[in-house]
Amino acid sequence: MEIKRDRYLRMLIDRKWNTSVKVITGIRRCGKSYLLFNLFKDHLLSEGVRPENIITIALDEIENEYLRDPLELHKRVIELANNDSEQYYVLLDEIQYVKKFEGVLNGLKRRSNLDLYVTGSNSRFLSTDVLTEFRGRGDEVRIFPLSFSEFASAFPEPNEEVWKLYSTFGGMPELFTRKTDEQKKIYLRNLFNLVYIKDISDRNNIKLEDELELILNTLCSSIGSLTNPARIYNTLRTAGHRSISENTVKKYLELLENSFLFSKAERYDVKGRKYLDTPYKYYAEDIGLRNARLNFRQLEPTHTMENIIYNELRGRGYSVDVGIVEIRESKENKQEYKQVEIDFVVNKMDMRYYIQSAYGNPEDEKRKQELRPFLNVKDSFKKILVVGDNVYPWRNDDGILTIGLKQFLLDENSLEL
Repeated sequence: MEIKRDRYLRMLIDRKWNTSVKVITGIRRCGKSYLLFNLFKDHLLSEGVRPENIITIALDEIENEYLRDPLELHKRVIELANNDSEQYYVLLDEIQYVKKFEGVLNGLKRRSNLDLYVTGSNSRFLSTDVLTEFRGRGDEVRIFPLSFSEFASAFPEPNEEVWKLYSTFGGMPELFTRKTDEQKKIYLRNLFNLVYIKDISDRNNIKLEDELELILNTLCSSIGSLTNPARIYNTLRTAGHRSISENTVKKYLELLENSFLFSKAERYDVKGRKYLDTPYKYYAEDIGLRNARLNFRQLEPTHTMENIIYNELRGRGYSVDVGIVEIRESKENKQEYKQVEIDFVVNKMDMRYYIQSAYGNPEDEKRKQELRPFLNVKDSFKKILVVGDNVYPWRNDDGILTIGLKQFLLDENSLEL
């Protein structure tokens, strides 16, 4: 089964021969290698590139162990790209296996007939490493686990059963090789225990691994809730974990974020047009991994929906913040000021959208409360209410668009409706 990942394939196509090293990053097992070695290579072949002009080396394979030596890798690429009058695409998977890989890539980049593409596993080759090692000469392509539309493309139609599968087990591509729910659960738990936590601990020489796992559990239990290192520190101390410091909590949160397990949404004062320091919100990179970490005990549809919308927006290339709006209301003949929240302030270039996520009945009081912050934002940017129901998109008298969750996720252009 081949699931198309056109969103990311287009990113690679648009970056061909841009003089930079294209660096594909993302959480481990999210499909980086498949994107490069299958989808992108197939594209090149369809464009008429000869197979011998596409150099592919998987550095995690045992037969290529000798190429983990930087001099041997450099020598092998030059041997394969032996005609200076022709152009070659160099695709290197798991580049972190090569010591001093940045020197190899910077050396190869000086050859004008080579176009370089590499992948790196999340815990050893982070986006921060890209900026540091390549000193502005690396072009990062960040990919995510399968979106709902990518996941649903493997089924005849995106019905409610498909949504239940996705919202429970998430979008890690290898799930399609697991036939039963129990096999899916075991796979996701093993990813956490045998891959992600081990990688973070090994890379960073973690001494307090139990505390790292406690912080991980805390984030999984409170996705979409306001928090900061001080709050988590106090929670751990209250629970009797006194061996950890607030600075260590902060460090571990950064490690979990840098390993792409979680991402942080900062608070943005819409009227004041400024960012607020703390608290902020964390969202899981993949809802299935989050559910597995909690042994599938906390499957709240409201938080699940919010997390999936957040990931969809980031996958579409938007920056996503939490909006704060100050409103004034009369209470007992007094004017009071209070802050209300917009789930997502979404930006890309000069575009902005305000988005609320609302699960439940279209007429309930909670749904009405979701519209309240919109009415206190006076700019002209589009305001969208995403609801859990299957509804036909419509606008109210204030111009607020209401759209059903599945249509929002399945339509790549849903923000433009």
